[in-house]
Amino acid sequence: MASIRPFKATRPQKEQAGTIAALPYDVQNVDEARAIVAANPLSFLAIDEPVVNFPEGTDPFGLLVYLKAGALLDAHRTFGTFRQDETPHFYLYELTMLGRVQNGLVGCAAIDDYLNGIVKEHEATRVDKEVDRINHVRGCSAQTGPIFLAYHFDQALADVFEQAKAGEPLFDFTADDGVRHRGFIVPDELTQLVQERVDALGRVYIADGHHRVAAASEVAKARRVARGSQEPTEESDYFLAALFADTELKIWPYERVVHDLNGHTEQEFLDVLKERFETEEIVAPQFGCEPFSILNANDPVAAEEFLKPRGKGEFCVFLGGRWYHCQIPADRIPDDVREGLDVEMLQRQLFRPILGIADPRRSPRIDFVGGIRGLGELERRCNEDCAAAFALSPTGIDELFAVADAGKLMPPKSTWFEPKLRSGLFIHEI
Repeated sequence: MASIRPFKATRPQKEQAGTIAALPYDVQNVDEARAIVAANPLSFLAIDEPVVNFPEGTDPFGLLVYLKAGALLDAHRTFGTFRQDETPHFYLYELTMLGRVQNGLVGCAAIDDYLNGIVKEHEATRVDKEVDRINHVRGCSAQTGPIFLAYHFDQALADVFEQAKAGEPLFDFTADDGVRHRGFIVPDELTQLVQERVDALGRVYIADGHHRVAAASEVAKARRVARGSQEPTEESDYFLAALFADTELKIWPYERVVHDLNGHTEQEFLDVLKERFETEEIVAPQFGCEPFSILNANDPVAAEEFLKPRGKGEFCVFLGGRWYHCQIPADRIPDDVREGLDVEMLQRQLFRPILGIADPRRSPRIDFVGGIRGLGELERRCNEDCAAAFALSPTGIDELFAVADAGKLMPPKSTWFEPKLRSGLFIHEI
């Protein structure tokens, strides 16, 4: 069973929460983070991506960089921008995007549940990224962004959330991207019920934050060795988490763009597509452009809705200024929960054998575009620096759960969750 407990959150003052809250450190690159912090010095990115406080060219993994993150967090405490609650609580984190609401239970999950596979992972981690977050936790003596966990819907927890939202919000703001964020304290009289219901879930799933939870576990293990005990008696034995029901989550597609065609001409690559998949050019004169294009359509929103893939094994390719619809034949769709994912089938049947991209996680010849950016972004990339783009159907939350339950890992860049949880709203001091 999963174990989650209340904690004493360090959090910003209500009137400053919207200014401080920031997208996770890995959503934007360092140059973008620098620009954000330059425009808003209170942005939590100054702590989450602390190299932005140093001149360009500074080693982002240097000791002084992580110490700076801790010093900035201490300064917020000193000046009262952040304060820590005097008693432990569960919290509710509500996000509203495009009219869709998702409610997250914020608390601390047991590191041992992660180590023992009760908190199910679905993604492989990279050592360099783990080390970065390990040093960040050590520099701050805190976990600064919640791990995004998912669980099968539970009505009793949903009822708790509605009761919590009857109280005064800890913060209530709408970010620049239009997403509304609200936070509440879960009434203390419901704490035991929350723990019982989470225990009854049996297992929970990491939706986002694999490197941060791996880092938290390494810090916990090191501290256990230092104190000579494996018992979970310290704050470091727990990691900050926000748990969301599967029924409220939306996974967006994670598109691909490639910088070259591995020596093939556009016509040769199109011939390969026609040989391997059921392929036809997309023609839609009702959008006022020939050839069909998202960027040139008289109604780009409707054109994108018309274009996007919707079924198993469907994908669309932008090549030579034209869009093509492709369908993987039914007899080449594996029954295996992982191998049957659209992103994996495309990797095995096209990217590896034809484009020569054996490891998409590390290859410089492929980039990934979050579905939130829209299919017009794929056209823009091809007009700018890429040879072809691939629009995929989104991975289902049920597919993510099935892969994790099977003890397998998802292919790289399989899921893109929106809205993103903001960092800096709930901090777990260890």
